[in-house]
Amino acid sequence: MLGCGGGGVGLRYRLTLATGLVECLCFAGVVFGWASLVFVLKTDGYFTDLCVSLTTGPNSTVETDCSGQDEQFSLVFTVTSFMNNFLTLPNGFIFDRFGTMATRLLGICLYTTGTLMVAFSSSALSMLLFPALSFIAVGGILFLITNIQVGNLFGSHRSTIITLYNGAFDSSSAVFLIIKVMYEGGVSLRSSFLILSVCSVIHLLRTFFLMPNTHIPYPLPEGFTYGVSPGKSNSYNVEEIEKTRETAMTSEGEGPAETDDMPLQPDDGQQSEDSGKVASFRSCVQSWFFLWHLVWLSVMQLRHYLFIGTLNPMLNRLADNDSALVSQYTNAFAFTQLCGVLCAPWNGLIMDRHKGKPLAPGETDKEADLRSSSLSLFLTSLQCLLFSICASSPLLPLQYLTFILQVLNRSFLYGGNAAFISIAFPGVHFGKLYGLVMSLSAVVSLLQYPCFALVKGALGGDPFYVNIALTLLTLLAFIHPINIFYHCRKLTNQREDMAGGAAITLAEAKM
Repeated sequence: MLGCGGGGVGLRYRLTLATGLVECLCFAGVVFGWASLVFVLKTDGYFTDLCVSLTTGPNSTVETDCSGQDEQFSLVFTVTSFMNNFLTLPNGFIFDRFGTMATRLLGICLYTTGTLMVAFSSSALSMLLFPALSFIAVGGILFLITNIQVGNLFGSHRSTIITLYNGAFDSSSAVFLIIKVMYEGGVSLRSSFLILSVCSVIHLLRTFFLMPNTHIPYPLPEGFTYGVSPGKSNSYNVEEIEKTRETAMTSEGEGPAETDDMPLQPDDGQQSEDSGKVASFRSCVQSWFFLWHLVWLSVMQLRHYLFIGTLNPMLNRLADNDSALVSQYTNAFAFTQLCGVLCAPWNGLIMDRHKGKPLAPGETDKEADLRSSSLSLFLTSLQCLLFSICASSPLLPLQYLTFILQVLNRSFLYGGNAAFISIAFPGVHFGKLYGLVMSLSAVVSLLQYPCFALVKGALGGDPFYVNIALTLLTLLAFIHPINIFYHCRKLTNQREDMAGGAAITLAEAKM
């Protein structure tokens, strides 16, 4: 059953869930619809000064080489995607330290500034795209970070809702397709972005009336309220709740409780000396789980970013610069992005499939969640491998399948990323760990620009060998789910050995 608490509280939970879904679906991840926006920007003449006229052939035919323009658009997306991820680290600290309201107000300011900058940009002010798109991206990721905690309101469906929000974030990239279609219908780029700016009023209303001042704790305290609730306090300390839960689990004698929130410490999973405390941020970062999760996210994210950032020139090459055909495939790609919100909950259902089932003797909820996540992470890695293989093919019609695999994998990737961090590590560190893994993966994603330059220069515009190299690189992503699988099996074997040893001791005592 979704929701908990009394009628008014349950209604507020559901309203928070629904409005958050709309916010992520319509605003948060719009920058990843870049391929559609590039089509509009090219028509409006952005960076056309980088196009060069060349005289070729015996008849002195004049052709226009706009590879410099494509490279500049690729650089805009590279910078935007980097800022989107890298600044998640300080934003995560802000979220953990100052709470939801302060974080959302910062996000609203950045997002509105970015949309206004695009609205008042022009071909003569093309460089405004760099800060504008970065502001929109960072503001959007702040909306996502503050909405992820809404999953805590719905205990047994927590992972499903987290992945649903990430899927909505992915699907919001279709907003730029809507802007493209409106542009073709006569609505200017300025008018579209002014509308996005005015919509910031919605974010403000939601911040004050449907979100907490601080955080939504997990597990949820009875009668938890937030927003405008006369006569009730909504000040909850997440760290205190985490410590209380850890102490309770330890006092009840649940053996693995000491390592639940830090499943793999630098000493390879041994219990901490101070078992009543929540795992420190440093110990979480130094764990093998964090390291392999970072590798898992980074290699797949690099593959996706390079694909999105180079989609327009790739389609131009495969379609022999047929603008109508390129527009058709660009629209098809944007339409598939809408399916992200439909694909992402499948991942959540995979991660929540064990909920409601009895635990094995001695098994904790956190261990069961961790064990369930290994299948999700493996399927995500497999999807990325298939997507990369299809994207490497020079067959234009095959790109329809590539688009489908891309949106499926992307929705699994980011939903699984947030869900795994919420499962494997303490909630008090969620913002910092989520921000750190996104920031470090952003550094890796910077490789997309040298890859694009390599394709343009040494490879003569043919990305085949770069695509093959990236496909091989995605194989590293399989290490993470395999590591989790063996870690969970090791814990299971330990419990069985302990149970067997206890049975032998009891039998000897009866002799």
